[in-house]
Amino acid sequence: MAAKAADDGTPPCKKTSPPVCCPEVYVTKPPQPKEKKPGQLTEKQVNQFFEEGYVLVKDFFTPEELQPVRDAVEDLVDRLAEKMYAAGKIKDTHNGAGLFQRLTLLEKEFPGTAVILHKWGKLPQAFRDLWTNDRLLNAVEQFVGPDIAGHPVWNLRTKTPSNEQVTVPWHQDNAYLQPPSLGTLQPTAWIPLLNATRENGCMQIVRGGHKKGITAPHVCCAGGTWYVELAEDDMEKTLGCDMKKDVVTCEVPYGGVLFLNNCVPHRSLENNSNDIRWSLDLRWQDPAKPSGFWGDKKPVLMRTEEDPGYKPVWEGFADVSKHTQYDDKMKDTDQEANDDEFDPTIQGPWMLRWKIVHHNRHTKGLETGHNTISTWHKA
Repeated sequence: MAAKAADDGTPPCKKTSPPVCCPEVYVTKPPQPKEKKPGQLTEKQVNQFFEEGYVLVKDFFTPEELQPVRDAVEDLVDRLAEKMYAAGKIKDTHNGAGLFQRLTLLEKEFPGTAVILHKWGKLPQAFRDLWTNDRLLNAVEQFVGPDIAGHPVWNLRTKTPSNEQVTVPWHQDNAYLQPPSLGTLQPTAWIPLLNATRENGCMQIVRGGHKKGITAPHVCCAGGTWYVELAEDDMEKTLGCDMKKDVVTCEVPYGGVLFLNNCVPHRSLENNSNDIRWSLDLRWQDPAKPSGFWGDKKPVLMRTEEDPGYKPVWEGFADVSKHTQYDDKMKDTDQEANDDEFDPTIQGPWMLRWKIVHHNRHTKGLETGHNTISTWHKA
């Protein structure tokens, strides 16, 4: 049974450094639904999620179910291209290029375009429909129970070829959130929009790295990115991982879903193909538990046991991205903020949770909103 959060929202933790918080949350399977529902995982698959920290379901969605998502991504790229063209940032919208090449061509004209689209955080109806897909929620229920909320952190991954900015290093998802959420299980569904392979940058998992319930020390920032990074030595020393035996390369076919535990270390490989490796990562949790999100945005309730017919209320959630919230907070300071909508840099309070060992164009932006972000960090 998972430990209950304290009155202030902080879970009972063993006071070590790094902290070990409620490890049972990440390895304990909740009571399973008595009713058989479409999309539910097998007992073996659910057990694997809690024992190894991940489970790959290769044939979850049909192409017909994912096509609206592809269409929505194409529309987002088109809207961004038109805005950039109107602003004089590019000379060609590359309207004739397909979904898996167009953003790459835009990126060549205006470096950082892939980051700008990632930063947009727009949530089209097709994304909402996928996030609340009944079959998908039936599977998530097996991880978190009958009450389910969508976490404020979700992402459209714009993984253009050979682009460091969209290649995510080793990390645990917990490293991007506030410590009070370390007692909250937040499973992720990683859903590629084409066959995800080693060549085009699929995911790698360090199985079993979640078992101690530890969020190992990360550093900021990796290379020229805004990402925090977890060293392989720390995974072995702190998490007890064997990097020669525990690393699993997860190639996910189109229609497949990779479910991840928020405490398991993982990364994406470099995209060495000629196509953009589009993907969505969507997260859920028990709505009664801390989300760990740094801003004002709350999880969106998607399913509740008390009201089987409940429909999510998207207003105030779908129209505000997490990056917009960070930018708005920084603009509230006395210092002038960069409000360029085509600014390809990302800053956030998670950066100050960890030691900054490498500065780049993203960390420079911390100076503008340093007081506000520091306040978030200490909260």
